[in-house]
Amino acid sequence: MKMELPEDVSLIIRKLENAGYEAFAVGGCVRDTILGRNPQDWDITTSAKPLQIKNLFTKTIDTGIKHGTVTVMLHKVGYEVTTYRIDGEYEDNRHPKSVEFTQNLKLDLERRDFTINAMAYNDTRGLVDEFAGMQDIENKVIRCVGNPGERFDEDALRMLRAVRFSGQLGFQIEEKTRQAIEERAENLKNISAERIRVELTKLLVSKGAGQLRTAFETGMTKVFLPEFDKAMLCEQNNHHHIATVGEHAIRSVENMNAFFYGQKITDEKTAHCEWAKTAANNIKKLVAPLSEKQHSILCVTMLLHDIGKPETKTTDENGTGHFYGHPAQGEKMAAKILRRLTFDNETTDIARKLIRWHDYQFEEGEKAMRKSVAKIGRDIMPLLFLVQYSDILAKNPAILEEKIKRLNQCVAVWKTVMDSNAALELKELAITGSDLIAMGIKAGPEIGKNLKNVLEYVLDNPQKNEKEVLLEYVREKMQESGGE
Repeated sequence: MKMELPEDVSLIIRKLENAGYEAFAVGGCVRDTILGRNPQDWDITTSAKPLQIKNLFTKTIDTGIKHGTVTVMLHKVGYEVTTYRIDGEYEDNRHPKSVEFTQNLKLDLERRDFTINAMAYNDTRGLVDEFAGMQDIENKVIRCVGNPGERFDEDALRMLRAVRFSGQLGFQIEEKTRQAIEERAENLKNISAERIRVELTKLLVSKGAGQLRTAFETGMTKVFLPEFDKAMLCEQNNHHHIATVGEHAIRSVENMNAFFYGQKITDEKTAHCEWAKTAANNIKKLVAPLSEKQHSILCVTMLLHDIGKPETKTTDENGTGHFYGHPAQGEKMAAKILRRLTFDNETTDIARKLIRWHDYQFEEGEKAMRKSVAKIGRDIMPLLFLVQYSDILAKNPAILEEKIKRLNQCVAVWKTVMDSNAALELKELAITGSDLIAMGIKAGPEIGKNLKNVLEYVLDNPQKNEKEVLLEYVREKMQESGGE
């Protein structure tokens, strides 16, 4: 099998081989190249020891020299070059007590997690596939190298990685591998929240994010996201929904990814309907300017948008479930969850806002929309519409048309308001605090109070956002106040 390696990767391998050592591209980069995916980075494994690697290249970084890894810098790009090694005994489901270097490539490959990640390649020997990784790629299977229990005992995070790869690649987890996960899921408690967060996020933004169901079924989410387990078991018992809270959340994440990957958002029966076409067009335009980071935040939001429902559920005399106040409760819970899982401040802040407003009912008309945007935030609005589309499309199909039509109308009004360039925030007013001070208003809380009043006036009368008009408005209000 012939693979095209990047020029710098080939150069590193040739230089090591010319010096009498073995060297191969290894792991995920080989797997992704076989699958026609673009590798995010290229790792190289070699029989050369770390100091021997350093002596061959001009610029290196001691990334993990104790464990045999040296980063070789070429053209401002780093390539991790690691000596063949055998890991010693693991005591904490994460770190080996010792590392032993070896000259045997097979021994190095057999310590790796999954067969599809245990292949190596160079132009001299071609593909080295000691554990039938190619066969598992062809069969679309995630299978551990050797004994799955031993692999997961070495690093418990590999269990979540199995689910993540399953979601990213569309592969199924092999039965013995899955059974080993079920037996050891509790060991995830020994893994740092940061490492779990990285794997969870990669799963959530994948086309197969629905594999989160496997993480629940095998007992993993119970360890790092027990609130989600409660949601998976919480029946909704009302006409808006046909799934549990957790299942609805998973479907809404799947919808969000469908938006970003350009997949269909409705079934064949409704795709031709004008309301469905309008929704698809709106979604396409809303997604187009967004970044990968925003995509990630939106998927995290959808996972947690109803997380407050189990805590707020009540059942009326007819057996109908209600969840009054769940957005506020969900925002509080999401804040704690996201901090616990070490999400960054940007993700936490935006996700909290979106969860707070995800169930917001827009009133009709441009004036109401201007006030809604002022309250929610101009920058949040495009994200909120995507959240609401994703949420609605995961609800009861019987009520889909009515809800989507209404949301389409809201988006149309919002676009009109945005095109009007109406002032929607304090900073967009034609006057500032300095103008009010010049009028004789004392610096302090009164300035902010007056500016908020002016903004309310402008939201009702957008055409009056002119300096002299607003100053006169403030004078009139001051006189009325003085007259009292």
